[in-house]
Amino acid sequence: MAFPATNGPLLWLPAAVVLAWALLLRRRPEAERQISHRRMAIAVLALLSVHYLLWRVTATLNISSPLATGLSLLLLAAETTLLGHGLLQLGLAWFPEPPVAAEAEQAAQRLGRELGAGASVPLVEVLVPTCGEPEALVEQSLRACLALDYPRFRVWLLDDGQRSEMARLCRRLGCRYLSRSDRRHAKAGNLNQALPRMEGELLAVFDADVVPQGPFLKRTVGLFADPRVALVQTPQSYRNADPVIRNLGLERWLMPDEEFFYRWIEPTRQGVGAVVCAGTSFLVRRTALEQVGGFETATSSEDLATGIRLSAAGHRVLYLNEKLSAGLAPPSLMAMARQRSRWASGTLQTLRTGANPLTIAGLTPLQRLAFLEGILHWCNVLPQLVLLLMPLSYGLLGVPPLLLRDQGLVSAALPLLLAQLLLARWFSRDARSALMPELYRWVFLAPLLRAVIATALGRPRLFRVTPKSLDGAESSPALPLLLPLLLLLALQLANGAQVLLAQGPSPVVPLAWSGLAIVMLLAAVRICWDRVPAAQADQEVWFAPVQLEVVLSQEDRCWTAQVQAISEQRVELAWQAGPSCSHQPIRLLGKDLGEESFTLLPRKLQHQGRRVRLGGTWSWHSPRQHLRLQAQLGQQAGCWPVRRAPTEPWALLALLGRLIRPPRPPGWFHRSALPIVLASSSPISNTPPR
Repeated sequence: MAFPATNGPLLWLPAAVVLAWALLLRRRPEAERQISHRRMAIAVLALLSVHYLLWRVTATLNISSPLATGLSLLLLAAETTLLGHGLLQLGLAWFPEPPVAAEAEQAAQRLGRELGAGASVPLVEVLVPTCGEPEALVEQSLRACLALDYPRFRVWLLDDGQRSEMARLCRRLGCRYLSRSDRRHAKAGNLNQALPRMEGELLAVFDADVVPQGPFLKRTVGLFADPRVALVQTPQSYRNADPVIRNLGLERWLMPDEEFFYRWIEPTRQGVGAVVCAGTSFLVRRTALEQVGGFETATSSEDLATGIRLSAAGHRVLYLNEKLSAGLAPPSLMAMARQRSRWASGTLQTLRTGANPLTIAGLTPLQRLAFLEGILHWCNVLPQLVLLLMPLSYGLLGVPPLLLRDQGLVSAALPLLLAQLLLARWFSRDARSALMPELYRWVFLAPLLRAVIATALGRPRLFRVTPKSLDGAESSPALPLLLPLLLLLALQLANGAQVLLAQGPSPVVPLAWSGLAIVMLLAAVRICWDRVPAAQADQEVWFAPVQLEVVLSQEDRCWTAQVQAISEQRVELAWQAGPSCSHQPIRLLGKDLGEESFTLLPRKLQHQGRRVRLGGTWSWHSPRQHLRLQAQLGQQAGCWPVRRAPTEPWALLALLGRLIRPPRPPGWFHRSALPIVLASSSPISNTPPR
């Protein structure tokens, strides 16, 4: 049985819309053109998606047998679900975003004038909840909080572990310390216990691994001059590469999933008043928080649920898209899998709390829709699994799930695919390409599937703090992730061989579909081997400074070198062959800084043609100098550059290269490092990226 095909005519609708809209936009102001361009792209994608689904329904269903009908309808349902979810995200982006950045700039200038005039400013209570993080990590976060450039604030360490060393640390640094005898309700309970002790009008919350920049409070406090504002969220950045990026050695090519969320999802949610609280790096009005009963305790995603309650109470929840802090990504792939599973479970669990966006009073229809989309997107793991398994029906089952009997593949499927590939980077504000981020979905497919099903059955994942350092307990490869991937890979390979050997219609589509699945599965399998240093001493966080030159001095020689990688303990330099150096201490000076210098002890010298590379450790003149460098590596304004995801072809070539030639383990001149911009006022200075 065949349905009538839908060819050609609808394909020209998007082109006509683009042309007409472009002519109308020529005389509009720049801001209006940007909004209109986005709406035009949304309309084009919507038309192409509808055209594609009409073609799928009317011309491709295989209903030759009960099995074929079931598979064909299942595939159509999976595609419709994912396309519908994508169109919903785009639909929420239709609404203009409020100018929060401009509002924040005006508020910061007003706050600066008040500070200059000696006026009173709000007292801010800075809360740092901790539960087992290493003492050195907590100390770094507390020192950064104490160095905030704001006149009225107090720093509190909220210890859920009752560790005596944490109490001593707070006494040494001058912080306030609170602990409790039980860990009920995890992080939310820890924060709620501290609320009665708070006197400040505003509360700032940072996880124990997060390092805020000095201007954090000055950039956010001013927004609370509007009494309707209850919470201001800022992006959550990472100082190190997450395990997916690090294990592939693609720090230059892959962007973390969080970049997409904070560059695209949060700004578009702001347009409909549905900003998501992310649990760290935010500022909240204490009275508004008390009005909604404190932090939500019925789910491990207390941040999301609390933000929903604040929005439902009629408050403004704002998102300031400025990187004002950075934390640490999970140290291993298994730790990241547990983190993602907790996020999925806790987010879905919100539907069983009083913060359910479908039932809570006070939200607008658009707010309900936006919050619900953010919650249910974790369920996309189910249709994604269907798309992953469906190529197996061609070879192993001998049943094609769709029939290609006309030119619809060229007139309907190809335009939609090309539009998605071309517009992915533009829509995400250069945060992601179209295909590369799917690696995260493939790697964590099995644990996310278990978390979603368990939560749906009423057995949500318990809250577990994500570890911030390797303790030797993690195995490599990550077998719970690797074994399902190997099974899927074996099935895809067997299916591909069966398709090649089968006699029948052209196998181009099933082979291409299965081939893409095989490449992605190979990459996911490769990711399961954690790229971690063998020595505990090598587990420090490294940075790749942008265009950083320094002057080296040894005995009576001076020469210029580029800093390739830097950490709190060590540094790696490179220069063109010419100057020679011995293993004696070297003096390192920043540009135009007089006698200010560091002392470097050479540890590794390498010659590569006309290029010399030197690795060494710092020799501190005093503990204060060490702390000063530590402060430069993450606490200075503008230190985290806004990176751009590479175009799809280059990223895919880089991925294929890593499959053929895996990256070396971290060591001298092979560091996993993310770019950083060091301030011109630091002992080491550089030029910001162009």
